[in-house]
Amino acid sequence: MKILFYDTKNYDRESFQDTLKDYQGITIEYTKSDLDPRTAALAEGFDAVCAFVSSDIGTQTMEILHEKGITLLLMRCAGFNNVDLETARKYGIRVMRVPGYSPEAVAEHAMALALASNRRLYKAYNKVRENDFSLSGLMGFNFYQKTAGIIGTGKIGAAMCRICRGFGMRVIAYDVYQNESLKEFVEYVSLERLLSDSDVISLHCPLMDSTYHIINIDTIQGIINKETIARMKDGVILVNTSRGALVKTDDLIEGIRMHKFAGVGLDVYEEETNNVFEDRSDEILEHSTTARLLSFPNVMITSHQGFFTREALGAIAATTLRNAMDYVEGKESPNDVKVG
Repeated sequence: MKILFYDTKNYDRESFQDTLKDYQGITIEYTKSDLDPRTAALAEGFDAVCAFVSSDIGTQTMEILHEKGITLLLMRCAGFNNVDLETARKYGIRVMRVPGYSPEAVAEHAMALALASNRRLYKAYNKVRENDFSLSGLMGFNFYQKTAGIIGTGKIGAAMCRICRGFGMRVIAYDVYQNESLKEFVEYVSLERLLSDSDVISLHCPLMDSTYHIINIDTIQGIINKETIARMKDGVILVNTSRGALVKTDDLIEGIRMHKFAGVGLDVYEEETNNVFEDRSDEILEHSTTARLLSFPNVMITSHQGFFTREALGAIAATTLRNAMDYVEGKESPNDVKVG
């Protein structure tokens, strides 16, 4: 099997080439270009393509991949909201993903964002570098005995629950499907109660129609029709390491201006597609909500790095190549993405 890997960085090549020796019969070629309608034709002559979270794999891309003979789409990530699954099914293109490469890596990053936002570590670092050793503007609050609200208790959310428990926090959660392994120390509550009771709120749910803009000023579209940001405690910390569109950015900015949040930690955000993993340090982000977010002193943004550990990259490579081998051998896989 010959696979074209889109949007690859040096660390992608290193992890996959190190793992590839265990998978005979698979060859890989790499391109820095991301997968979208303009680059899909590069897949001619390949059996499969491998894409990532920033790829545009909509109807047009799928149609071109089909024309070029592609029958397998390997997502080297957990999310697949950027994939037109209906068109994939129409053309018989199998879609496979990596559902749980390192939930602890993302959960640890979520807690790091919460702590850094709470204790203003980025501001403290810059102050000391300028020989300012005062404590002004650095006040935070104890996490111990505070309430952590976890929205989504799959593998990553469950890992975040355990981390919060280790900090001595009371842990409450909201999920349509409750995780039985957590019920010893996690109390499942309604979304309304989670929003009103939590001192720290961390998002770990997938992006679907029912969760689009789950955090907004007026409504939770597809779940309940009640206020969300307005229901939160004043001085809450909000963390999102899941999907950017879970939060309506304009409403988040309004909430920040209303002093609703003590801190906001974002590893994902709505406008990230053109920024993810790219160096734009020489550019001016004109008309950018990202620039507006960065202007607030209590907002910390990282560039979709929650997954970025040696362990996670190794797991992504191993699972992606195992998926390819399952396809070659005609095996079903729990990593298949189903429509509906």
